[in-house]
Amino acid sequence: MTIDLQPLSIWVLGFLWPFFRVAAMLLATPIVGGRTLPARVRLVLALALTWAVLPLVGPVPPIDPLSVPGALVVLNQILIGAAMGLILQVAFAVLMVSGQMIGTSMGLGFAAVADPQNGVQVPAIGHFYYLLGVLVFFAVDGHLILIRILAESFVTLPVGAQGLAPDVFIALALWGGLMFSEAMRLALPVVSVILLTNLALGVATRAAPQLNVFAHGFALMLLLGFSAMLMTLGNLSPLFSAVLHRAFSLVQVAVGA
Repeated sequence: MTIDLQPLSIWVLGFLWPFFRVAAMLLATPIVGGRTLPARVRLVLALALTWAVLPLVGPVPPIDPLSVPGALVVLNQILIGAAMGLILQVAFAVLMVSGQMIGTSMGLGFAAVADPQNGVQVPAIGHFYYLLGVLVFFAVDGHLILIRILAESFVTLPVGAQGLAPDVFIALALWGGLMFSEAMRLALPVVSVILLTNLALGVATRAAPQLNVFAHGFALMLLLGFSAMLMTLGNLSPLFSAVLHRAFSLVQVAVGA
């Protein structure tokens, strides 16, 4: 009795190639790729997403995964998925950098909390902005948009030796600069208020040298800083939504969707 394993191997490869792309995207994507989500949950989520997009994958090249061409295909799938997640990581880093700017200007640069998402110490205000950004991400159905782009990527960029275009890597490098420009744009109102407060305290010190600026200035900057944050908090949603829109547009350009 002879058992033909060729159909089984074709089916396994048809599931394995897209799995690498989906798993790499989930590992690099914020929220899902953090340490707070157990590895088993990420594995089950990657398997479920791979099974969902399997009808769009189409025929896969009959390449031995243990050969050099097979390793090249695996590398390309990992790069495609990691690039999609990295773009969103930079978008969320805007909030962390903005909170760092605000906290440093207010004198709260030393205030840091343990971020279980990445396992590092992050600014308290930046972590607060990050949590608000997560709410905005789900409010605008960012997770559904990302899954839709992932499914379309298997049509526009099918599984094979073809990977990302060289221009995509240049766009990713330029996209990293957005992390600082957009963060400054988000933090500019609060930083401006703190700057004007420092100027006013400097003038008051020159006018009345007996005034103890160190005793009253820190409390005043905290009060005005938090007040400015409260008044500008409504601008966080539209500004971060615009950043997410640009991030998703770049993801679509990267995969040709």
